[in-house]
Amino acid sequence: MASSIWLLLLFFIVPIVLDQLVAPTTAQDDAICTGAAEFCWKCSDIGNYANGSIYQQNLNTLLSNFSSNLPDSGFYNSSFGEDSNKVYAIALCRGDLGPVRCGTCVSDSAEIIMRNCSQEKEAILWSEDCMLRYSQRLIFGIEEEDPVKPLPSPNFVSNAEAFNLVLNTVLDNLTERAANLDNFGKIYAAGHATVPGGNEMIYALVQCTPDIDKGNCSACLKKCISAIPICCGTKQEARILRPSCNLRYEATQFYESTADTIVDVSAQVTPATPTTVPAKQGQKSNTKKTIIIVVVAVVAFVTMLLGGICIFLRFKQQRVKLGKRVPLEDHDSSQAVSFVESLQYDFEIIRAATDDFSDENKLGQGGFGAVYKGMLLNGQYIAVKRLSKSSEQGDREFKNEAMLLAQLQHRNLVRLLGFCLKGEERLLIYEYIPNTSLNHFLFDPINYGYLDWETRYKIIGGIVRGLLYLHEDSRLRIIHRDLKPSNILLGEDMNPKIADFGMARLFGMDQTQGDTKTIVGTYGYMAPEYAMHGRFSVKSDVFSFGVIVVEIVSGKKIGTFRNGENEEDLLSYVWRNWRDDTIPNIIDPKLTTGSRNEMIKCIHIGLLCVQENVNDRPTIASVVSMLNSKSLTLSVPSKPAYYWQYNSISDTETSGTSESSIYVTTTIGLNGNTCIATK
Repeated sequence: MASSIWLLLLFFIVPIVLDQLVAPTTAQDDAICTGAAEFCWKCSDIGNYANGSIYQQNLNTLLSNFSSNLPDSGFYNSSFGEDSNKVYAIALCRGDLGPVRCGTCVSDSAEIIMRNCSQEKEAILWSEDCMLRYSQRLIFGIEEEDPVKPLPSPNFVSNAEAFNLVLNTVLDNLTERAANLDNFGKIYAAGHATVPGGNEMIYALVQCTPDIDKGNCSACLKKCISAIPICCGTKQEARILRPSCNLRYEATQFYESTADTIVDVSAQVTPATPTTVPAKQGQKSNTKKTIIIVVVAVVAFVTMLLGGICIFLRFKQQRVKLGKRVPLEDHDSSQAVSFVESLQYDFEIIRAATDDFSDENKLGQGGFGAVYKGMLLNGQYIAVKRLSKSSEQGDREFKNEAMLLAQLQHRNLVRLLGFCLKGEERLLIYEYIPNTSLNHFLFDPINYGYLDWETRYKIIGGIVRGLLYLHEDSRLRIIHRDLKPSNILLGEDMNPKIADFGMARLFGMDQTQGDTKTIVGTYGYMAPEYAMHGRFSVKSDVFSFGVIVVEIVSGKKIGTFRNGENEEDLLSYVWRNWRDDTIPNIIDPKLTTGSRNEMIKCIHIGLLCVQENVNDRPTIASVVSMLNSKSLTLSVPSKPAYYWQYNSISDTETSGTSESSIYVTTTIGLNGNTCIATK
């Protein structure tokens, strides 16, 4: 049996591998490039649109908005249209570029992609400065593997062994930095190193689209790195282009000097011993040795390759891609079982990880159960929500809901890792966020110092992107229903993540609102139509977001507070100062630096979001445009809704992930506004 495998390797697989090493091409390498690769593009064949169609009009509108509304981060993702005519698009500029050069690149790319992919419903275009792509399907928050475009230079390195050792060290270093740092919305890293034994330099830059999480970013860049030996192993310069990430390395600095760092390779790299030319009479002997070494090396490589493939296939069975995750009803039986198994945790493992749900590991207590910190055997920290045993939800419904939530992968949403179901125990396992919540920073007399205006503005933008994904860009429309600062967790880089979907409601994409007789939520953040009549929609979340924005800018908590000799609730205080043109009174006095225009714009947006009339409130997509545009004229807000006199809300956390919310049950149909607050 063993001899048969070796014969298979030698006579069938080895020639294929050798052929690939001699003439490296891939089936995915079908993008078209200009002569000097200034632009490369791929027009997908998933479907076409007709000239003058609604899809074409939506695409033109979306791409034209991109070039004029690019944020400082150089990343823009948005959608436009409805149903089959909806278009999703992403623009990403190289991380080191400023807004002028970025905007020019996106504008030029939009013209080129429309010219070269004039009727295709999906396309991607890369240039040296930016990437632009669009599709009729959801492409946000998904690590896309295809297409892949390698672009090696014609120049060879002088010492391939030393060069590749330094290159791998540099790219691994930059990958780790890019995946774990958020440079104000830019997920990239750049740096250089010197190749020992010569005067060759390596300047490299790696980058991911900010809508994927750091795990997917790292995985994407590692795939780019693994492609280098096949396409570009002896070349001095190369670019590896993917939809979700890219890398580039050259012998000279191609990025702005402000982005440059020195990568220390001394610990991994030692100078290579120079090779000597053998005497002529020894050529035959050395040639034989070389052939033997090459064959042995290739056989060893193929053996490892097959082993790697087996490991990869085993791993892939346990991991279902986001783009393919669907509720249980949409799987065939074998897929459903596999998917459930990939998400389900053993109860004893979670019990051990949380030290039997000890009080020392308790992070907080919410209306649907307690949250505990835990650590798995591999060292990974998790947050475990132990749901109340009084839940009437069946096992199948619980699994379906957990599976759906597991599909919500966006860098501004807390990721659900899986669930556990045993007897009466129902556990949800989330990624652990170390910095606790916005509430913990914004209203804490010690921690507020971390929140300068730049950070607060970044948090507002991240919340908006997360809500846009929930409302428009995920497979189903999701209404959170309990949006508040304590449900906005902050990552290590202060990146906001919307958490706690215990009260979320799922809508079909054609559904706009719902009704309920059981009102659950938190004082001050609930929209009036929901609190009084049980009607909720995406505009309910918009109202909650508006309250949060006002809190972030003012540094004051929703509810009543003492203003001089009088008590006044926050919304009436903000409205009075807005109306009287005493806007500086609204702004948190601790914000001594930062753009006043941005602060005023955010107050304006907050007031638009908390208007009483549902139809007057903007959609989250409109809020994104307002935040990203410097020239858009905002409408005049009307008086905020006041549907009860706020009481002082105690919403202070001890450590983190959740807190005791005040839930409100409304008696509908009696006097329309009776609210009974219970803990």
